[in-house]
This record gives sequence, structure tokens and C-alpha cells, in this order.
Amino acid sequence: MAITNIQAYSHLTDEDIEEIGRRFDAIKKEVEDSLGEDDVKYIKNLIKFQRGTELTGRALLLLSHKKPFFWAGASLLSLAKILENMEIGHNVIHGQWDWMNDPVIHSATWEWDMNCPSAQWAHTHNHVHHTYTNILGMDHDVGYGVLRVTRDRKWTPMHAFQPVTNAILASLFQWAIAFYDVELGRYFSGRQTWEETKPKFWETVGKVRNQVIKDYVLYPALTGPNFLHTAKANMLANLVRNWWSYAVIFCGHFPDETETFTKAQWENETKGEWYLRQMLGSANFRGGKILTIMSGNLNYQIEHHLYPNMPSNRLAAVGKQVEAIAREFDLPYNTDSFPVQFSKVQRTLLKLTLPNSMLAAKPENAPEVRSEAAFTPDIEQHLHVGKNEQGERRGLFPGLKLLKQARPTAMEAVKFALMRPTKRANVTA
Repeated sequence: MAITNIQAYSHLTDEDIEEIGRRFDAIKKEVEDSLGEDDVKYIKNLIKFQRGTELTGRALLLLSHKKPFFWAGASLLSLAKILENMEIGHNVIHGQWDWMNDPVIHSATWEWDMNCPSAQWAHTHNHVHHTYTNILGMDHDVGYGVLRVTRDRKWTPMHAFQPVTNAILASLFQWAIAFYDVELGRYFSGRQTWEETKPKFWETVGKVRNQVIKDYVLYPALTGPNFLHTAKANMLANLVRNWWSYAVIFCGHFPDETETFTKAQWENETKGEWYLRQMLGSANFRGGKILTIMSGNLNYQIEHHLYPNMPSNRLAAVGKQVEAIAREFDLPYNTDSFPVQFSKVQRTLLKLTLPNSMLAAKPENAPEVRSEAAFTPDIEQHLHVGKNEQGERRGLFPGLKLLKQARPTAMEAVKFALMRPTKRANVTA
């Protein structure tokens, strides 16, 4: 059960939400007004390093028949592909560096090292996902159409195989999103004609062809007798990049306490409520500078969803301001270590292989899905909307702690799952 009224869920007044929107707008303007030479140096130096790393890796693969050179070359190539995908390609296509007016480092001209054409990904990701973040039925990134990440998605027998589907998606991530914007499902279901489908379909086929030729024909051929060794190294580098991209993206979107919303919430949404939805529907993970760059600064997924066009190197500093605002208004700031967030995601994916009738938590109060309906009178008596007469807040942040205490324990959940299905409609998701 998703959130239908973010104001009721957040326990904020109209004035609170308007003030939050004003604060977030002010942060955006402050950063935009301060962009300059240091930012230009950051992205240009990063691109130089990435290209140097790739060139060195490919040079080492000239001797890929020797294991040390094979593994060194494959490792450097993996690093180069991760940097190009996460910190460079993703962010350049977002338009984060368009303000530089550089003809090369620009969202209109950059074509990244992925099967999905940049223009198609920009539409599906930049426009659809970042506009309708976590709106059920509008944001296609909620489970990517194949995974059940919320109880609001109807269970089918295929979800019993979700661990297998999940592993395949992680390994073939660039292939999974290659035809994402083509929307073949709409074509096969009759909701889209071939004439509407054809342009994007053939554009994607052309991009996939070029990627396959580059990675598995052209570059291996340049290494002569080491063709097969180099092709394997390229395949390994793509696989590592796919696994890493999957892990980073899933840690930012599907850990516990990342909220989903209904179309009803979106239809009359104010700018302040949009900011709230972006913040409550995202999650961060902590890490040092290397992890931050390797993840494309998407360990600051909350800030990226608030400011998708903001240069990634600014998100760490902005994160401190966003967290302070969240604490001031008694809102959660969903962050934890990378291993913890990743384990939460995998736990949810495993749990939702089961039909809702076998899950013990109430549908409005489960770790992976909540709504304002979870705040029953028993819980509301400990909370209040906005500040009280003493100027204190007791809203969503402590409310989530109370909701967590109200859920069944792990042992109770196991016992419930082992019971034979009976009349559970009033106690299950």
C-alpha cells in the first residue's frame, strides 16, 4: 500500500512543506551561482584519467595470453567502464555539465559505452523516472518491470523465481535497459503500433551492433593472436560494470524505508511535496571518496533525486545541508553502509518471492512499503503535526520507529509463513 497523501504521512503543515521547498530551492541556486573553474577541472581531469585507464588496460591486453597481463588489463578496463558509466556518462547525459557549453561534454552530444542509446536513456531515466519517481504505474524503474519490489505489485507464480531473475538482471544489466525505452511490451500487447516502435527499435539494434563489434571483434582483433583472450577480458569488464551498476542503483532505490506513492499523490502535488517525494523515495549509502566516485556520486541518491541536473561533485556538500533540513523537520534521512543497504534490498527481493498471503506484516506497515494508513490512533497519540506549543516536533521520524516496533518480529514472521493458508485477509499484505 503506497502513500496517497504525503502531507499526512510526513506530519507536516502546509507552511512546513512550503518552507522545505524554499530551502531546497535556495540550495540549488547557491550551487548554480558558484559553479566555476574547479568544477570544470574536476570533470575534465576525470575524463582524462578514465581514458588513460582504458588505454592502459587495452595496451596490457596485447599480451593477454599471459595471465598477469590478462587480469591487469581486464581490471583496468573494468575500472574504466565503471567510471565512464557511473560518474561520467550518467551525469553528462543528465545535463549536469551543460552549463560549461562544451561541445563534447554535453548531454546533447555524449554517447556512452552502453547498449542503450543515450537519447533513449535520457527520456526514460531523466524525464520519466526523475519526474515520476516511485509513482506506481508511472515510474517504470520500480522493479524494472521484472522484479517485485513492493507488495502493491500483484504476485504471480513467476515471482517465485525472482532470485534467478534478479541474478540475470544484475549480470545483463546493460542488456536489460538497452530496449527499455523501446517499450516492446506495449507493442506486443497492442498498445503501440510497429510504426511507433520501429524508430527506437532500430536505433537500439544499431547501438547494440556497434557495441558488440567494438568489444568482441574490433578491439580483440587489434591484439592479433590474443583475440579470444582479449574478447574474454572485455566480456569480464562488461560483467563487472553491470554488477556494479546494478548494486549502486538498487541501493539507492529499494532498501527499507524508500517509499512508493500513488497517482493520487502526484496529481495535485506542490513543488514542496515533489521535493518531499524525491527525498522519501530515495536512499543513500556511506563511503569514502573512492567509493563515491566509483558510484558516480549516487551514494548521494537522495540529493541526486532532489537535484538531478546538479554536478555530481557537489552532492556530498549538499548532502550535509539536506540532512540538516531533514532533522529540523523531523524527517528520516535514509542512509547506511553499502553492505547494509544492499542486504536490505536482497532481503526484500527474497521475501517478495512469496505471495502476500504468506507475509506477516500489515500491508500498510511493512519495511518495503508503507502508507499514511499505518498511523493508527494508537500511534498518532504519540505524534503531532508540525510544532507543538513548545515549538517541538514529533512527527515522521519517531513515527517510523513506532511503526517498526508494531511490526511482527522475525520469529513471528517465520511462524506465520509456515502456517497453512487460512483466513488471513485482515492481517496480511
